[in-house]
Amino acid sequence: MSGLQNDCFKVGDEMIPFAEGLAILKSRAHRVVGTETVALRDALGRVLAEDVIAPRDVPPHDNSAVDGFAVMAADLNADGETRLPVTERIAAGHPLGRAARPGEAMRIFTGAPMPDGMDTVVMQEDVRIDGESVVIPAGLKAGANRRKRGEDVKTGAIVIPAGRRLRAQEIGLAASVGLGRIKVYQRLRAAVFSTGDEVRDPEFDDAGPGAIYDANRYSIGALLKGLGCEVTDLGILSDHVAEIRSALHDAAPGHDVILTSGGVSLGEEDHITHVVESLGSIDFWRLAIKPGRPMALGRVVDTAFVGLPGNPVAAMVTFLRIARPLILTLAGRTDVDPIHFKVPAAFSLTKKPGRREWLRASLKPGPDGAPAAHRHPHQGSGVLTSMVASDGLIELPEDLARVEEGQPVDFIPFGEMMS
Repeated sequence: MSGLQNDCFKVGDEMIPFAEGLAILKSRAHRVVGTETVALRDALGRVLAEDVIAPRDVPPHDNSAVDGFAVMAADLNADGETRLPVTERIAAGHPLGRAARPGEAMRIFTGAPMPDGMDTVVMQEDVRIDGESVVIPAGLKAGANRRKRGEDVKTGAIVIPAGRRLRAQEIGLAASVGLGRIKVYQRLRAAVFSTGDEVRDPEFDDAGPGAIYDANRYSIGALLKGLGCEVTDLGILSDHVAEIRSALHDAAPGHDVILTSGGVSLGEEDHITHVVESLGSIDFWRLAIKPGRPMALGRVVDTAFVGLPGNPVAAMVTFLRIARPLILTLAGRTDVDPIHFKVPAAFSLTKKPGRREWLRASLKPGPDGAPAAHRHPHQGSGVLTSMVASDGLIELPEDLARVEEGQPVDFIPFGEMMS
């Protein structure tokens, strides 16, 4: 991470509240990626690098919202039917080329430009055709069924702000103002690895006696890809300092962030801690949270380092709520906070005050048909099936000691945190 200070993530040894830690993280992190220009058709999921400013109005002219007949409101009889001769036919993409004259009607189709002087369109279903004339019933309001120029976008308006992740709707809006290419931030380059002589890769290895399959590297890698990162899988490193040091040293220049899970405590076998510190710096964040043990944040040379807890649920939850805002900020995103939804709890719970807690939960219709949050029965940090069976996380604040059934709680859908 270019320009990262030695003590960028240092917070001291005291236990700090989640919100305070998150604020510190946001204040110290900064974008590290450059920019590039890509074809709009290839920009889905990318992060916009500069404001999109509309060079034209959308729509660029008044146009008809329906198939029908364009008229002047001043020609309509307020007390009875109006008979007008039909003099022209106007299709989308074919402007009339002359101003309208009082006392005439024109056949017009959806999206076709309104002729100068005409301000109202009557739907074809509401009229009667009589020879070369159209008969219009009373009661049509002036300006009906007309879309005005600039109704959607005005020239010079910021229609998409920089830092926004481009979804299908942003792609369509950019196209509507005439952009075929767009400036975006380069993808954040993330490296992921695991360590441990007991860890096996499910794609290549069998897990014999005393061995476990590596779930975290796969789940964290998938989360990173969901955030738009380019992910390098560094595989599983053995518990040998020289191998870990060599892998980290070689990975740092080509990546913007390196992540691992487990093995970053202060024990004799926690080699990652010592290696990261020797190559840069490391600091343990003692956050008052559950699940999740202290996270390690620091740098390997000039590349950001994130050490997540080893238990698979704790690794995913701390990634979603702590590492994700950091990663999005490094990638140039500005919308880093997920939306919380208030829903009633379908359970009762006693909670230890003084720490932020996340519960895995599903949304199911309550007695009144509205969704309620159902807490998964197994909340252990190693129960990965609870993540699969849940729709998101309930977030309980530090000062809360008791949840009663029916009490509103904050619910964050996984979809809010995985993109």
